[in-house]
Amino acid sequence: MNTVIKTRYSAEYSKLEPALPGRSLPWLTALRASALDKFTGNGFPSIREEEWRYTNVSGIEKNLFVPTDQPSSATVDKEWLDRFRLPDCWSFVLVDGYFSAELSQLDGLPEGVVVQSLAKSLDTDAEQVKPYFAQAVSDDEHSFVAFNTAWFCDGLFLKVPKKQALTQPIQLLHVTTQQERLSTTRTIIVLEPMAEAQVIETYVGVEQAYLSAAVTEVFVEANANLTLYKVQCESAKAYHFGGTYVKQARDARFIHHNFAFGGLLARCDIHCDLDNASECDLNGLYLGNQRQHLDNHTRINHLQPNAVSREMYKGVLAGRSRGVFQGRVVVAENAQKTDSQMNNRNLLLSDDAEADTKPQLEIYADDVKCSHGVTVGQLDEKSVFYLQSRCVDEETARNMLTFAFANEMVNKLTIKSLHDLVLNQVLERFPQQGISKDWL
Repeated sequence: MNTVIKTRYSAEYSKLEPALPGRSLPWLTALRASALDKFTGNGFPSIREEEWRYTNVSGIEKNLFVPTDQPSSATVDKEWLDRFRLPDCWSFVLVDGYFSAELSQLDGLPEGVVVQSLAKSLDTDAEQVKPYFAQAVSDDEHSFVAFNTAWFCDGLFLKVPKKQALTQPIQLLHVTTQQERLSTTRTIIVLEPMAEAQVIETYVGVEQAYLSAAVTEVFVEANANLTLYKVQCESAKAYHFGGTYVKQARDARFIHHNFAFGGLLARCDIHCDLDNASECDLNGLYLGNQRQHLDNHTRINHLQPNAVSREMYKGVLAGRSRGVFQGRVVVAENAQKTDSQMNNRNLLLSDDAEADTKPQLEIYADDVKCSHGVTVGQLDEKSVFYLQSRCVDEETARNMLTFAFANEMVNKLTIKSLHDLVLNQVLERFPQQGISKDWL
């Protein structure tokens, strides 16, 4: 990052700092100061870093995105927003990074469940936040995490008490309404022992250039069960970074479904630390078109014995788009009886599309069962010919096979309203014309 950009970001931070939540908390002030120093010293991640070698974020520096003042909910087109709001869910809405009570719907939450603005939690009951903040990920991970720690303005604090099972999902709806602006949010999700919940993160925005930088820290305690969904359908001109960092206790179960459709450049990190006999299931689908760049980076750390992890990511890439998948499984020395499988499948629809995939297994134990598989290719011509032999024209045959390839990941969704939302996004953003719901 050059000196001019550093100076500009420092100047913008000095304007924002007096309004940041938790200014009276010495521990948070120290964390912000340390994070700002790290970001100022390192800048945004560079392709010289191994974890970012396939993703060049210099476009973010050139645009010089600046934070917004706290917006009014009146700036949001409610009819447009309702396209993404899911029925039969509690909804928590963040507009340009700030909680909107007017647009949120939280009536009927069970007693003892905490769902509130992170800024409010820091101002009114910081002691319940402190044990979790920056505990699932540190600012040393990379500069985007440090950037978020220093700059975050608001977010969500969710805590589900022991043995409580939520009867419906909670939708966390991130909405960006202004161009050339910066939206930074921090989310903390805590499930106490034997609790159960489903949380849906949805990212949407106006069709302009802006930057979303979000960090989610997740703590799934003993025998708890969390299913987390992420639907990223940002503007085609937007930049997006979203990091999800998970700590699983003994016998905890975590499932993640990640759908990346929008953004000129979008990066999603998912890192999970597994304790004894815990389970982790990561699923993902990314659709790239034109000049989109979609990067998915996963890391599963098997730290204790008997844990199980499964991972399946699929990409469909057309035009001059580029898809990146970096999947890493680390098995610690004492993590015997680990069972891990990783798969990444990529379908290229044009000669100019590109898929970069890098699966990694680091195994330091000797009694494990681990595997990975990767494919990058085009449609199977034999399958196309088979459909043609059944009186299907060639274009429709190719469309059907491509859609079936992607729809396998959509069909993993068991919440009907979410399934319909994701399916509609797939049909809307699919590179080809002529895809039909009648095929389902």
